[in-house]
Amino acid sequence: MSQTALDNDELFGEAANEMREDVEASLAEAWDALPESDDVWETDADNVLGVLNGLKSALDAGDAEDHLRDAKKWFTMGQRADAFDDADDLEAEIEAIEEAIEDISAAGEQVGELTATIPALRGTLEEAGVDESEAEDEDEE
Repeated sequence: MSQTALDNDELFGEAANEMREDVEASLAEAWDALPESDDVWETDADNVLGVLNGLKSALDAGDAEDHLRDAKKWFTMGQRADAFDDADDLEAEIEAIEEAIEDISAAGEQVGELTATIPALRGTLEEAGVDESEAEDEDEE
């Protein structure tokens, strides 16, 4: 085998290692960009609407989607180049982050719907309470 072929194989091996490191770094950044569990669980709000608004703010994947995109880009490139000896762990981690982001997004949508619904519900219940009080007053008379 010629020296050039050895150099090319060595360079390809280095590039494959660097590509894997890039994927792993992007995955780590994606995990770090997700909200902390305590931010989603704990609150210091005084009412339900405050809780929902705080939760809605906490349910933001932040830059996780961008980091996941970078990881997937380099992962796809590495797979197509057959650069990874074993990429099952990377693929599993990509799927796990995708699921986490989807869960966060779905929860955020549900909280957003509740945030829009709760004030109207409160108003309806307040009006019903006023009507009920008036009816009780009329019965007493």
